[in-house]
Amino acid sequence: MESITLAASWHPRGELSRFYTLLPRLEPAYSGIVISLPPDVDPSVVAELDAIRQVRVVRTENWSWGRFSAVEEALGFEAGHIQYADLDRLLRWVETRPGEWRATLDRAGRSDCLIIGRTPRAYATHPRALVQTEAISNLVVSHLLGMKMDVSAGAKLFSRAAAEYIIRDCRPIGVDGHALGTDAEWPIALQLAGFRLDYVEVDGLDWESADQYLERAAGPEDQRKAAERYDADPRNWERRVAVALEIVETGLITVGKQVAEAAHR
Repeated sequence: MESITLAASWHPRGELSRFYTLLPRLEPAYSGIVISLPPDVDPSVVAELDAIRQVRVVRTENWSWGRFSAVEEALGFEAGHIQYADLDRLLRWVETRPGEWRATLDRAGRSDCLIIGRTPRAYATHPRALVQTEAISNLVVSHLLGMKMDVSAGAKLFSRAAAEYIIRDCRPIGVDGHALGTDAEWPIALQLAGFRLDYVEVDGLDWESADQYLERAAGPEDQRKAAERYDADPRNWERRVAVALEIVETGLITVGKQVAEAAHR
């Protein structure tokens, strides 16, 4: 198996005990684990994670830079590949479908950027507010990439060269770093720069938010009830529309930037 560093961003919502439970599975799979945390995270969480030998913590001053900061710090390890994931989503995947997770890691080395999306079965566990808005952003980004895919799960597996390119050429600007826009920006920038993209769908990226403050991953019925509660709040629909817009706008900006730079050259 290729050497891989995990770069994860995490806004902890009661998952710390599950992280400790799953650590014996995570440690053999990764040469190092980088976790970026928001600036207002509980200091006790930072201290506990800092005490783990294989974990390196990045406490961001600007949470919108969380994904970028995790990948940047992960390049400090010597591994040839970097997996980016939102940690709460990864924990569910490792807990519920460890074989699928390991099989996906085994694909390291086959492409510069493996985009990890959700199967229809995994998508069906999500609130309608996510499914309907992400259908738009996925459609637009798929068109820009010339490949039909779900880019909105956030999970990707990079070659070291691809990760270095992202840190060098996709640096966030200003206070609003467009964190979720990286779902479009990173693969589009890499493809336009000549890196090879690939795509896989997995069941293990089903909806993770229902797991918050639980000792183990939520079952299907708990996921369904949590999704119904989520959809019942109009503010969640408003937020998901804003997320989809951010992804689409960032994708279009990235294409325009790359075209302008090519024309200048």
